[in-house]
Amino acid sequence: MEFGLFAGGFVPKGLWDLDPHQAEHERIMSEVRLAQAADRNNWKYWWTTEHHFLDEYSHISANEVLLPYVAALTDRIHIGSGIFNITPPVNHPARTAERVAMLDHLSNGRFEFGTGRGSSTTEQGGFGIDDPDLTKGMYDEVIGEFRKMWATTDYSHDGEFFSMPTRNVLPKPWVKPHPPLWVAAGNPGTFDKAGKMGLGVLCFTAGNPASMAPLIEIYKNAIAEAEPVGDFINDNVAIVSQFLCLEDGDAARDWVTHGGTAYHNSLLFRYLDTFPRPKGIPAWPEVLPEPTRAEIDKRIEQNISVVGTPDECIEALTKFEAVGCDQILMGPSSTTWPHDVMEEAVELFGNKVIPHFDTDPEHSTSRYRSEAAERLGL
Repeated sequence: MEFGLFAGGFVPKGLWDLDPHQAEHERIMSEVRLAQAADRNNWKYWWTTEHHFLDEYSHISANEVLLPYVAALTDRIHIGSGIFNITPPVNHPARTAERVAMLDHLSNGRFEFGTGRGSSTTEQGGFGIDDPDLTKGMYDEVIGEFRKMWATTDYSHDGEFFSMPTRNVLPKPWVKPHPPLWVAAGNPGTFDKAGKMGLGVLCFTAGNPASMAPLIEIYKNAIAEAEPVGDFINDNVAIVSQFLCLEDGDAARDWVTHGGTAYHNSLLFRYLDTFPRPKGIPAWPEVLPEPTRAEIDKRIEQNISVVGTPDECIEALTKFEAVGCDQILMGPSSTTWPHDVMEEAVELFGNKVIPHFDTDPEHSTSRYRSEAAERLGL
């Protein structure tokens, strides 16, 4: 089981002793420093989102700018788009193919191509998409085109949602055949579809191992019969979990009770309105209360949160490993914790927890890619 860090660009108003302009800058630079800490301490992946117009919830919109900057400051960690929105009104597919190939060059083959179609009508409507259901057809039309753009010098397309005359899309990816392909998923149908397409899954819906096990089973069954839209199958399920690893387990629990996580979740359901809305989520601007210590203890007991000492984190993660999870995504910056607390947790987890689960120096996606290159004679 491998591990990735997730950067979301959470900039809450009124929860920091900073003006919003300064807070935005501090958050972006903190995300960069956390990526560097992860690179030094055994983490294999660093993912960053693409969101637009979602005040407070996420101020990382131009992740195609942030990703190469982080690549230049790191040596080993893979950098991933979690996600690039590939619907044509938001990002023209040829421009996305160009960015992905350039990132592959600049990172020396360390880029992971996570894809999606957006999950907020605020974002979709801002780019002229008035019907969220249209994004399903947009995604299906586009996802199989990238392999063609990278493999030929005379690509053209005439489709329902985008068209372009014959052109040579440049540059081509550096490491053959192309970067690993992923898709954001949260419901059983998308897990099945991802598996059939041979795509890795980025599951940003937090859950415990018991709730994730059926989704992982659906994916693994589907990927066994995959007809990949890329040149190889990326057999990977990455699941997000709340995380804070400190030597003092009580201190870790206390930080979670006043980290702004409930406010972050309230913003999630304010904006990401294409997600199912669980019962008990208040309508904005009413917000969820921050969790009590007793509630945190219950989440830990139910394996919803990976919080505590290194030994406690290992115990919780063993259950994710048992249900077939391939990667765990941790997003400590979706809180108001000070940077030094987050960096301490990233370093401690990387040195004392990750080696318990991941002893392979090679990234699984690199192995899939190199096997495909050999099979295809590239």
